[in-house]
Amino acid sequence: MTVEASVTIPGDTVSRVALTDSAVELLDKLWLIHGPLMFHQSGGCCDGSSPMCYPAGEFITAEADVLLGVLDISAGPPGRDAGSAEGDAGSRLIEFWMSREQFEYWRHTHLTVDVVPGRGSGFSVEAPEGKRFLIRSRLMQ
Repeated sequence: MTVEASVTIPGDTVSRVALTDSAVELLDKLWLIHGPLMFHQSGGCCDGSSPMCYPAGEFITAEADVLLGVLDISAGPPGRDAGSAEGDAGSRLIEFWMSREQFEYWRHTHLTVDVVPGRGSGFSVEAPEGKRFLIRSRLMQ
């Protein structure tokens, strides 16, 4: 099961971004620690090739970025009742942004954010958890 993002790009009819159950579980935990979250996918090598998760608004977006979708993790990971998390005050919406330059390369792909063991980037909030976010992509039809 995955959580699909809302469609945010004019002219699109299908989601461009999704979360695996493992990603939702980690994001649920990170939300309790950091509050509202956002993703940014830049490009290039090293940490730029992984999606970076920040407290919402900490990474400033501009016209050089594209909002690929908004993901709703309000229901939390499988097995958790919606609204049962401590401090949960309603919806949990996470914006997923990508640099416009990177979007030109990836415009024909659907991205799924997953979690794997390892060390995340020092700037991404999952770094201390011993896990990192990873993009799995497939061509859009």
